Amino acid sequence: MTAAVPPPSAPDYALIYAEPDKVTQFFTSTGRRIPRWVGPAVVAGTCAAACGYVLWANPTDGGAGDLPGCLVRLTTGFDCPGCGGTRAAWYLMHGDIAAAAQHHMLFVFAVPFLIYAYIAWAAGAIFNKRLPQLRLSFRTIGIALAVWAVFSVLRNLPFEPFSWFYV
Repeated sequence: MTAAVPPPSAPDYALIYAEPDKVTQFFTSTGRRIPRWVGPAVVAGTCAAACGYVLWANPTDGGAGDLPGCLVRLTTGFDCPGCGGTRAAWYLMHGDIAAAAQHHMLFVFAVPFLIYAYIAWAAGAIFNKRLPQLRLSFRTIGIALAVWAVFSVLRNLPFEPFSWFYV
């Protein structure tokens, strides 16, 4: 008779992963079945719907109290970091870059980068074409956030030369 040899045991440092729960399994299996073009199509449709709403609502006609309004401006009286973005989008869609920049300069600066990032992602997802990706380091993100914070403070100063930023 031969003696049974016990199976080797896992070392103490081995990682043990839990079985995914039912919700995670559902989204993982559903995500594998969805065609690759659906993600870019959903993002393009959402952006088109947002642009359509902005064109329909015409945010340049209303006052500060009209809906949809900014909750930060309503409660504090200060412009939030995003105040003027909808009006800037409206002016950009009408080709008035100067007016768009007056309402939200950083939004106007960011739009070309966002459009390129979308095109690069969609080209990879739909056509398997690799376009050069925008690489953002932590330093770049930190600088961008710092510029946005300084811009948010400067646009709330009610004296020259900062009153040009005031929306």
